[in-house]
Amino acid sequence: MGICGKSPETTVLQDLLVFQIKGISQYAHRARQLGEVDAEVNYQTLKCLFVTLTNVNFDDNEHYRLIKLLGKTTLRARHLYEEACQKQSLRPVQLQGAAAWQPPDNNAEIAEYAMTISLLKKLQGGDKDIIGLQELLTYGIKGLAAYAHHAEVLGYRDGAICAFVHEAMDYLTEPEQRAEDLLAYCLKAGQVNLRVMELLDQAHTETFGHPQPTAARTTYVPGKCILVSGHDMKALHELLKQTEGTGINVYTHGELLPALGYPKLKEYKHLVGNFGTAWQNQVKEFDMFPGAIVMTTNCLKPPSGEYRDRLFTIDAVGFDGIAKVQEYDYSQAIKIALDSPGFTSEQEPHYINVGFGHDAVLGVADKVIEGVKSGAIRHFFLVGGCDGAEFARNYYTDLAEKMPTDCLILTLGCAKYRFNMQEFGQIGDLPRLLDLGQCNDSYSAIKIAGALASAFDCTVNDLPLSIVLSWLEQKAVAVLLTLLHLGIKDIRLGPSLPAFVTPTVLAQLTEAYGLRPIDTPERDLAVILGK
Repeated sequence: MGICGKSPETTVLQDLLVFQIKGISQYAHRARQLGEVDAEVNYQTLKCLFVTLTNVNFDDNEHYRLIKLLGKTTLRARHLYEEACQKQSLRPVQLQGAAAWQPPDNNAEIAEYAMTISLLKKLQGGDKDIIGLQELLTYGIKGLAAYAHHAEVLGYRDGAICAFVHEAMDYLTEPEQRAEDLLAYCLKAGQVNLRVMELLDQAHTETFGHPQPTAARTTYVPGKCILVSGHDMKALHELLKQTEGTGINVYTHGELLPALGYPKLKEYKHLVGNFGTAWQNQVKEFDMFPGAIVMTTNCLKPPSGEYRDRLFTIDAVGFDGIAKVQEYDYSQAIKIALDSPGFTSEQEPHYINVGFGHDAVLGVADKVIEGVKSGAIRHFFLVGGCDGAEFARNYYTDLAEKMPTDCLILTLGCAKYRFNMQEFGQIGDLPRLLDLGQCNDSYSAIKIAGALASAFDCTVNDLPLSIVLSWLEQKAVAVLLTLLHLGIKDIRLGPSLPAFVTPTVLAQLTEAYGLRPIDTPERDLAVILGK
């Protein structure tokens, strides 16, 4: 059974990558306790976890290469640990399981072994509640690792991040694991992800400036063109530098829409706007785009033959037979763009507002506070997260449309595409819809909520604020764990709950945090607004 368009083979190879990282963590965690850390071990830990996220990498050959690379990384971590023991005259523990496994040269043998340690194999036996919590923790770790990798490529890192990843993954190798310990690790993952999102916010704002409220064009203009999708601001910036003066227009797609609000990126006049919507529509949208396409992160869908020759991946992203950009050298993508027809006409202009990060929103905090005090703003809704193709996700469109006009909508992530092309009007001088940015810009939402709670001398849970999340992949799980770590209650989650959240675990989270599945927009609004 494959997952999210991946083949069964790719799925188990990703399980094997996670298994190897557990083995690396057994050594790295113990070495760190003895005062020894290795930057290369840390880097490969985060990057290879990122590879295993939903819709990032479908290339089996790249997986086999990474599995063999992680075999060498395991030996590197083992050597680090054994040297640390030698320095302190300690006898190293002879670790077994994942720490002891080394990949054979033969790929078929690797694939055969991967089947024996796969998640599917694990699900055939064992305590479902324990397995569910293990997967909740693993998903959270994968999500925060992806965010940490985004920060690291911009030169921002924090050793405490990998320290936690290695500690938690080491715990996941223990023969006996208790539900209460796993839940505690999940909440700690949320705490660490808060730091990761803070670090990534720092990386983005110090490199590109604080986002500014911006009218972003969502229609095309004449000219040669390149489309950039995903989340990676550095990858976009490097492309903008290399295409300046070439006559090529650059468009964002998906979660790179917020890039149009960053001052440093806005300086490039050939960054002309956004084309398309959320990731699940990319096959149709990429087919329509008359230029080169660069996928910088998730979510990649298996491409159609119509645009395969115009599609490029970079960094952790991969697909069999698709060209990969190395060392930010976009020369081939630029050549494809120049050889492609580009847009030959101008589409009727249409603009939407982006750039409402924490700096921009807190800059008008007095207006927000006055709006609440005067009754002009009745309630805040944070509606965001991941989008997807399921019909049930129309809930988020309906919810936004049915909200009373005295409610302010904050949004982030690609779930915004369920309603961000619509006009919601204003409350006083404030747009009713404030786009905070990418999914990692949940950090902005947290800062804004904290500032409002301080202004009203109450807790975040006492604010007229409701959080309605749309989940799909591991980054959304990391954000959810951060909110739970902060003690945020009464979060609504949909369109369905993760399969690994068992009834027992859900009951625990409901009792402790009021976490609940979405209902209908009408019933949820009635409950939230007290009607």
